[in-house]
Amino acid sequence: MKVLQQLKSADVYKVLLETGAILEGHFKLTSGFHSQFYLQCAKLLQYPDKTSYLVNAAVNEYNSTINKELVETVVSPAMGGILFGYMLGLAINRRMIFTERKEKVMELRRGFEISPGEKVIIAEDVITTGGSVFEVIEICKNAGADIMGVICIVDRSDKVEFGYPFFSLIKIQVDKYPPEECPLCRDGIDMYYPGSRK
Repeated sequence: MKVLQQLKSADVYKVLLETGAILEGHFKLTSGFHSQFYLQCAKLLQYPDKTSYLVNAAVNEYNSTINKELVETVVSPAMGGILFGYMLGLAINRRMIFTERKEKVMELRRGFEISPGEKVIIAEDVITTGGSVFEVIEICKNAGADIMGVICIVDRSDKVEFGYPFFSLIKIQVDKYPPEECPLCRDGIDMYYPGSRK
């Protein structure tokens, strides 16, 4: 695991370690690849004080985009992005809503609405392939929203491009292996699939 960049004003990696958000073992990722490491940001998000510290650092560092003068609503995909999005909404004193899957299709439910021209920022916990974020982008675009950008806690993608400004609290490179080439499988280490999509 290699930290490529993180917030200048906060040691995000240290907080992830302290909260147990960096897991080590043998994991099957949502992409199908295997890895020795898994980022479980729910372990961080169980601590509002530590999450608030990181969110406020991000708001200060990315204030030209994450700004209550610009953003009207924070939108997050369920499940992982909800708590991070809520803490971001709290930090900038703005509304926060979330999308969720119904029969495998991501949509707005529970009476949530986005108005044409509404300025939104999309917040997710961990971005690997960006699949859930792309779905949220489509929902926002179809509603006529003005998407200001995308922010996540951990970016472990291979340079995913959303077509909008993209910010992360930390960017981490994690070694991953195709199942047929996985050294962890060869060593007989039990595998876990902790992802939210099966």
